[in-house]
Amino acid sequence: MREFVVFSRTGHTGPGFKSLREGGRLDLVYQSILMSLFKSHGIRRDTVFRAFLGGPPNPPLELIVDGSQLRDARTDEVTWEHILRNVLDGREHPGVSLRRNSFQAFLKERQGIYVLEESGESIRTVELGENPCFVLGDQVGLPRKEEKFALRAGTKVSLGGTLYMTCQCINIINYTLDLREVREG
Repeated sequence: MREFVVFSRTGHTGPGFKSLREGGRLDLVYQSILMSLFKSHGIRRDTVFRAFLGGPPNPPLELIVDGSQLRDARTDEVTWEHILRNVLDGREHPGVSLRRNSFQAFLKERQGIYVLEESGESIRTVELGENPCFVLGDQVGLPRKEEKFALRAGTKVSLGGTLYMTCQCINIINYTLDLREVREG
């Protein structure tokens, strides 16, 4: 099981937005969902994506996309804008749900947390365990308070000296874990 968690400071918590970008950068959330769950001709059924949305009108909300349950979802932005708008409006979509939950409350109930940070140990050498949970910030990064809280229970890991976009980090992590599975399998 793999889990990716994105802390979105501005991601809208209601359906009233013109586009994903104008929805508090829900476009970043959409791109991160794609990199977390989709591969060529398939969905990663062993992966869960979470976004903690802190934007208006009703924060905080936890958006959960469960690869084992996800159905009727293509990879295009129009489809995901429709899915996210519907779920934020209280409608259902298979594998996509919301719950009122804070980032810190989630972290308290989770183990195996790895916080992406440039100064962390290389992801290539760190022992990750069976069910790693990777925590990433949005386009601005994790707020200092939230990062400190996450690091109480987690470990800093790094992808190297190059700074990547959130969705790129997720893609690199998936690639790294896929390579490990091939070597170990």
